[in-house]
Amino acid sequence: MDAGGPKGKQKSDINVTPLIDIVLVLLIVFIVMVPGLAKAMKVVVPQVIQTTTPPKPDPNNPPVVISIDKDGKLMLQADPIDADGIKQKLPDIVMLQPLGYRKIFLKIDEDVKFQNAVDALDAIRVASDTAKKKSLEQADKFQGQDGGDVKVAVSILKRPAAATAAPTNG
Repeated sequence: MDAGGPKGKQKSDINVTPLIDIVLVLLIVFIVMVPGLAKAMKVVVPQVIQTTTPPKPDPNNPPVVISIDKDGKLMLQADPIDADGIKQKLPDIVMLQPLGYRKIFLKIDEDVKFQNAVDALDAIRVASDTAKKKSLEQADKFQGQDGGDVKVAVSILKRPAAATAAPTNG
């Protein structure tokens, strides 16, 4: 068997032919790919409008606030209500909000069980679906717009650390 060197010794030169083949293939790939990379879509980034004061609430359209106290009791605005009541009353309240601005604020006490918050969100989702179906049924009144889904903003009421911390006796 021939090892390529004189008198049966191995040849110490590196065979660069496969290396050149790989480099040429990569060069061709990059030559083909570069024009395709230049065809990117132009993106318009939305501008942020910063205001120092929040807009004043519309007196004709007060925000819908559902709150859950630490005992797990639901309140719609200032009235006590249960989850079934939310499913029944909320669609009509949501229908009064302007199209595209249907929002519900959910205030949750930090000590509320997770399941109570999930139940409230589920009731809001069912009420949102019902309101959307009612809007679609009355499409001629709204000129074909369904108003979209109800957006829910959730805030958690946290108490100051001093109010929740137990006193320590040293």
